[in-house]
Amino acid sequence: MKFRLLLSCPDRPGIVAEVSQLIANSGGNVVAAAQFTDPISQHFFMRYEVEVEGAFEEEYKLRTTLEQGLAGLLRAPEASLVVCPAESRPKVALMASKASHCLVDVLQRWRTNELPCDIVCVIANHPHIEEYAGWFKVPFHHVDFSEQDKASAFGDVDALLDQYDVDLTVLARFMQVFPDHLVAKRAGHMINIHHSFLPSFMGARPYEQAHKRGVKLVGATCHYVTADLDQGPIIDQKVTRISHRDTPADLRMKGRMSEKEALARGLKLHLEDRVFVRGNRTVIFD
Repeated sequence: MKFRLLLSCPDRPGIVAEVSQLIANSGGNVVAAAQFTDPISQHFFMRYEVEVEGAFEEEYKLRTTLEQGLAGLLRAPEASLVVCPAESRPKVALMASKASHCLVDVLQRWRTNELPCDIVCVIANHPHIEEYAGWFKVPFHHVDFSEQDKASAFGDVDALLDQYDVDLTVLARFMQVFPDHLVAKRAGHMINIHHSFLPSFMGARPYEQAHKRGVKLVGATCHYVTADLDQGPIIDQKVTRISHRDTPADLRMKGRMSEKEALARGLKLHLEDRVFVRGNRTVIFD
């Protein structure tokens, strides 16, 4: 069976050797490895893929061996260790508003096994999105934000996410701002695609902002959702070259490809446990 080992801690000599020896002593074999030390903070990041012979109970043995062997290291501030089965499939909810291109792209990639997850539901504040969920036979829920106050609407959204026991919520062009208490509840488990190359043009109507500024590139940013609008840790970005001839409508059309690609790549990186978040920055082992 294959597991992923994710370690983050203050750097010091010998960490790689210690971890590798502990894995070998527990009967594991490292089949993929990546590590990085931030030269400014001197913080160390490691991602291993480990094969262990035997039954599923070996996961507990591997985690226990590592925790005991690295006890001193893991007591350090901001240190963390995660051991999880490599074949696990997180439960994902997709959320959308009027635009469907990002939603449909993610559903298609999921259907063709490009994304290792189970998409358990689609939630939208516009009923026409049900058609696209139906194409892929995914349960659909319409939450009306126009006929009730936002607090009640987001209460309905939260209840649905709990009902489906969702591990990751993907805002695939969902154009409503989540309240802070729900962002805090799902911190690190909610990602968004913003149709701009952040930190430029945060908030609403970024293509119009870009056109007014006269930029020559437009882009898209996949990032974690935080209480600060469009300012969460960035997972992936993509840009598209544009011209002075392009109208805001042209920018929106050209930018859709960037949006789809950035979201798909960011989602895949998260699902494969390739993203480490430290403060408002990320370390990506791609």
